[in-house]
Amino acid sequence: MGERGALREGLRAYRLIAAMWVRSSMTYRTSFAVTVLGNLLVTGLDFVAILLMFSQVDTLGGWSLPEIALLYGLSVTAFGIADLVLGSMDVLGGRIRDGSFDTLLVRPAPVLAQVGADHFALRRLGRITQGALVLAWALVSAGIDWTPAKVLLVPVMLISGAAIFAAVFVAGAAFQILAQDAAEVQNAFTYGGTTLLQYPPTVFGKDLVRGVTFMLPLAFVNWVPAAYLLGRPYPIDLPEWTAFASPLVAAVCGALAGLAWRAGLRSYRSTGS
Repeated sequence: MGERGALREGLRAYRLIAAMWVRSSMTYRTSFAVTVLGNLLVTGLDFVAILLMFSQVDTLGGWSLPEIALLYGLSVTAFGIADLVLGSMDVLGGRIRDGSFDTLLVRPAPVLAQVGADHFALRRLGRITQGALVLAWALVSAGIDWTPAKVLLVPVMLISGAAIFAAVFVAGAAFQILAQDAAEVQNAFTYGGTTLLQYPPTVFGKDLVRGVTFMLPLAFVNWVPAAYLLGRPYPIDLPEWTAFASPLVAAVCGALAGLAWRAGLRSYRSTGS
């Protein structure tokens, strides 16, 4: 089977497994609606903290509330999409410990699709909805000087940002195979990463900004393109075209995550349980 055939098979397996979990979650519709609403409210507490902060200050790192709301909305929405699609990857360590990961290896479906779709949870739509609402308000209130390029940049940021976070989920899962666990390490880069990106780069030291730009390029989720969108200088010198480099960064991150995943599978040793 070629690469395209494997991709089609993986997407088909993912779709079937995810649909099974969706049907399961929709059995009790009232419970599902309450869970989604609760998820929306809980994730919104992060933005409430930002609002409380701005009740005491006018700017943070030189950025106004609508500008930070733009960072927040982009980060949370992009992460929410990746979390909806691959959020179950962080429980891979538990599967390895209890031996159930071996079951996935012998099934006639790509392992990545099985792990990614496992316990697919529509309740995570609450995070996406909340982030999108904040983003919509920020786009209207941030005083952006709109051009066709900037209009196009908004959906490009969201799609590319989700792809970058998805690559981090996959790479983190590969590390869990090697370490036999380390879900906390993965969460530090996924959940920790989205929290970091909710604040402007000007409040962090330049060494951290360089690391998030060049080593683990989460900055291309929102920091770099949002600086262009708002007409702000980025804390470290970058060419203007890098504002549109998010799709390229996402593609490179995806390719590297794929290599890491394959390497993790090759190195896997069953627990024997």
